[in-house]
Amino acid sequence: MLVWFLPVFLVLLIVGLPVFFALLFAPGALLWLNGQERDLALLYRNLYNGMDSFPLMALPFFLLAGEIMNRGGITERLVSFAQAFMGHLRGGLAQVNILSSILFAGLSGSAVADTSALGSTLIPAMEKQGYTRRFAAAITAASSVIGPIIPPSGIMIIYAYVMGQSVAALFLAGIVPGLLVGVGLMLTVRALADRYDLPKAERIVERDATIAPVEYWVSFALLRLNVAGVLYMLSWLLPAGWGEGGLAVYLGLLVPAHFALVWYRGRVSRDFRIVCKKAVAPLQTPIIILGGILIGVFTPTEAAAIAVAYALIVSFGVLRVMRVADLADVLRRSAIASATVLLLVGAAVSFKTVVSLSHAPEIMADFILSLSENPLILLFLINVLLFIVGMFLDAGPAIIILGPILGPVFTGLGVDPVHFAIIMSVNLTVGLATPPMGLVLFVASSVSGERVETISKAILPFLAVEVLVIFLITYFPAISMTIPRLAGFAN
Repeated sequence: MLVWFLPVFLVLLIVGLPVFFALLFAPGALLWLNGQERDLALLYRNLYNGMDSFPLMALPFFLLAGEIMNRGGITERLVSFAQAFMGHLRGGLAQVNILSSILFAGLSGSAVADTSALGSTLIPAMEKQGYTRRFAAAITAASSVIGPIIPPSGIMIIYAYVMGQSVAALFLAGIVPGLLVGVGLMLTVRALADRYDLPKAERIVERDATIAPVEYWVSFALLRLNVAGVLYMLSWLLPAGWGEGGLAVYLGLLVPAHFALVWYRGRVSRDFRIVCKKAVAPLQTPIIILGGILIGVFTPTEAAAIAVAYALIVSFGVLRVMRVADLADVLRRSAIASATVLLLVGAAVSFKTVVSLSHAPEIMADFILSLSENPLILLFLINVLLFIVGMFLDAGPAIIILGPILGPVFTGLGVDPVHFAIIMSVNLTVGLATPPMGLVLFVASSVSGERVETISKAILPFLAVEVLVIFLITYFPAISMTIPRLAGFAN
C-alpha cells in the first residue's frame, strides 16, 4: 500500500496543497492507514534531522550573502558592467540580461533571487527600449536558471548532502554547463534580433561617472592580484617547472600584471574603466569561494560564511551604499528564504524515509532496467522524466526524493556520479522556468506584471536551447567533467 505515496503526493499538489505539507501528509496518511503508527514518529523526527546538518548550513549563508550584495547596490553595477561589453550588439539589453545572470550566478546561486533582482532593473529598461514586456520577462526567467548551475549552487549543495558527493566537484562541474546555457541563450537572442529587429543599447549608461578613492584603490589592487593569478596559472603550462616557485613567482608576476593593465588602460575610454572598476569588488565573491575550497583553506560551509563577511565588508567598507538600519530587513528576507528552503529539505528527507520503507528504489530500478539495457537510451528517458518532474516540483525536493532512487541505478551502469549529478541538477533547474508550474515564471510575472501564460509562450525558444544543452551535457561527459578531473576532484 505504501507504493501509493507518490500518486497521493501528486494529487495533493494538483489540488493546490503547498509542497511542504504534501510531502508530509501523503506518506503520513498512508503509514497510518497501513497500521504503521510507530513509523509516524520516524517520519516527523526526520523532518528535524533532515535540516540538522553542517553542510546544509551553507545554504542560509549563501542566501544571506546574495541578499547583502543585492541590497548593497551590486545589481546595478553588474548590469552596467555587462552593458559595457554587450550593449552595442543587436538585441543589446537582452544580451546584457543574460550576461548579468551569468555574473549574478556567482553571487547568489539562486534562480529566484536572479529573477527578482535583475528583473526589477532590466524588465522596465528593456520595455523602455522598445522590447515587449513578455519578451523581457521571458528572457529574464530563461537566463535566471543559470544561477543554480554556476557555483555557488544551492541545489548542488543539497545533492552533495543527499548523495555523499564532493561539493567542490559539483561546483567545478557546473561551470562549463552554466556558461554553455548562457552562450546558447545569447546565440538565440542574436538569431531573434534580426527577425524581430531588436534594438541596440548604449554601451555606457552613466557618462562622466566618478568612483570613491577607497573603491578605486581596492579595485586597483584586486585587478593586479587577479591578473597575476591568471599569469601564475598559465606559468604551469610552461616547461622546466616555471610555476613551481610558489608565492615568490606569484609576487613577481604582479609587475607584468601591472604593466599589462597600464597598457590596456590607454586603449579604453575613461567611462569604460570606471564601470569595470566598480564591478571588480563584487566579482571577487565567486573567486574567493571557489579558490578557498580548491586550495583547501575552508570547507563549502565555511566558504559561505566567508562570502557573508566579504559581502558585509564590500557593502559597508568599500562601496558604502548600505546602512546598519538596512540589516534588519536583509536578515528578515534571508531568514524567510532560508526557512523555506530548509523546511522543504527536511520534509523531503522525511518523504525519502517512506520511499525506503516502500522499497520504491528497488521497484524503480527494476522497472528502469527492464526498459532497455542501453545506458544512452535510459539517459534519454530519465532526462524526459526529470524534465516533467521539474515542471511541477522544485529542484531541491526533487533531488532529495529522486536522487537516492536514480543515482545508484545509473552509477551501476557506468555513469560517473558527478556527471549524473550535473545531468539531474541542470535538468531540474531548467524545470524552474518550464510551464505550467515553473517557480521563476511566477516570479517574473510578479516583477513584470505580465501574465504567466504569455510569458510561457515567449520563453519556448529559450527553453528549446536549454533542453539542447541538457542533452549535450548528457551525451558528452567531457563538458562537465573536464574541470573536476583537471583539479583532481573526479576520476
